Amino acid sequence: MRPRKLLTLLSLLIAVLLGGCKKDTFQEVTGTCPEVLSTIPLRGAVGVPLDQIVRATFKGKMNPATMTDGVFTLEASPALPGTLTYDDATSTLSFRPDSLLAENTTYRATIKRTAKDPMGNALQEDYVWTFSTGTVLSPMVVCSDPPVDAVNVIVNKVVKACFNMPMDAATLNNSTFLLSQGNIPVSGTVTYANAVTYFTPDNQLLNNTVYTATVTRGAQSTTGVPLQNAFSWSFTTSSIAAPTVVSTTPAANEAGVELNVPVTATFSVPMDELTILSTTFLVMQGANTVNGLVTYAGNTATFTPDVPLLSGVTYMATITTGAMDMNGTPLDNDYEWNFSTRAPLGPTVVDLNTVARFAIIAGVGVRNDAGFSEIHDLDVGIYPGFRVSVVGFPPAVVINGAIYAADDLIPAGTAVMLQQAQLDLVAAYDFAAGATTPAPQTVSGDLGGTTLAPGIYKSTSSMLIQSGNLTLDAQGDANAVWIFQVASAFTTVGGAGGSVILAGGAQAKNVFWQTGSSATIGDFTVFKGNVLALQSITMNSGAVAEGRMLARNGSVVMTSGNTITKP
Repeated sequence: MRPRKLLTLLSLLIAVLLGGCKKDTFQEVTGTCPEVLSTIPLRGAVGVPLDQIVRATFKGKMNPATMTDGVFTLEASPALPGTLTYDDATSTLSFRPDSLLAENTTYRATIKRTAKDPMGNALQEDYVWTFSTGTVLSPMVVCSDPPVDAVNVIVNKVVKACFNMPMDAATLNNSTFLLSQGNIPVSGTVTYANAVTYFTPDNQLLNNTVYTATVTRGAQSTTGVPLQNAFSWSFTTSSIAAPTVVSTTPAANEAGVELNVPVTATFSVPMDELTILSTTFLVMQGANTVNGLVTYAGNTATFTPDVPLLSGVTYMATITTGAMDMNGTPLDNDYEWNFSTRAPLGPTVVDLNTVARFAIIAGVGVRNDAGFSEIHDLDVGIYPGFRVSVVGFPPAVVINGAIYAADDLIPAGTAVMLQQAQLDLVAAYDFAAGATTPAPQTVSGDLGGTTLAPGIYKSTSSMLIQSGNLTLDAQGDANAVWIFQVASAFTTVGGAGGSVILAGGAQAKNVFWQTGSSATIGDFTVFKGNVLALQSITMNSGAVAEGRMLARNGSVVMTSGNTITKP
């Protein structure tokens, strides 16, 4: 036998016995060895998402019968359970772990030599690669509207896809969110908000037609992680168009809206009046629902608030899909828009920051002289004074609050908390004393018997409320603010008046009395607001306050039968 032929036969025998192959030199006998062409993740990849599907693509087709459990392992320690699949069309082996990968962990993936091609040729050695995870998940489309394979979809549908995490809005555009009818692309506008991307067609869709929507892998999360796979789905239209909102008052994102204006929405077609209700036309301020009356006339729904809106606040109005036209067709999606009301009357509110938790805070002493006094829903504090300087508690009591002193060891950090509160008091005092917008109005003497609109009122000496009650009229603006700048003493005197009365929706929390020396709240007077005194504050017998008594340097004294409630 000729040597070359003998060598070829020996090579074939070795290949059969070992289950392997020879490379190109002897291809005519054994074929080309199977090889791994590429992997996902790549060898040595870092920051791999925790929901990664591990893939390996071979150079050529493989024998599916060998692509079974046992041919692949993924392990840190021990090996992970999961589902193994093989796509013969792409020669790709995929492993989906049963659970998320661990954060910041290095994994070892192995394809074993038992992987063979259709000729029976096996990998010549185990194929091994490693990669490391990060701390993020891959984004994915978790819902769509219309749903997959939906039928009878309205022809003015806004197509949307929602994600499992916040996305980078810049990556959601007409190249990553596509709509087509067969091979014909549909033109439209792509927008994104709150983990949902929207495709609004430029024109009404065709009747009774199949459309396909696709979100491509170009869509990325805010951390720069792309979709693992493009997401495509189809739906079929009907011949029906849904009603739409064509205009609103206030307009979307309008600012400076007056407090007593009604909120309206005008529809594209006549609506079923019975579906225009307080449950389908909502106005919200944050998580709070605004109460009001909903009416409908001439294609326009109107929401009239029960009380004026708050100033300096952003509201969101919503017409829900419960609103239907005369044919019973609802809006395609909830229609939402925001608007902001005008600034509050008066000056900018004084920010008390952490000192807002206190009904009383003092520098050197807190005292209840005699009788039963109450403090509700606020704390009492002294700094830098010690607990021995808090006297008369009981019989005075703090309800839904506590007393804190600079030398308290429990709870830990009390001294630091009180020091910060005093610093915030100083800052609030200085802000109130220096406020100049709107221009301060100079007042003097006794303010009793007068009515004051929101604003800044400045006294170059002392200030008195005695000959009658002082009325603060918010003129319907619940967020209206008053700042009283008192150069020296501030006193309310009981008898013919001496109380502070709130009107027009005014709130005690928005009234500030900055006092350059000390303040006295007169016998049996009713006081409203926050006293920010440079020195001391005294509440005479029977005086009650909705507000705070905050003394920078001196003491706060409750005489007898006093009450302080949270404004």
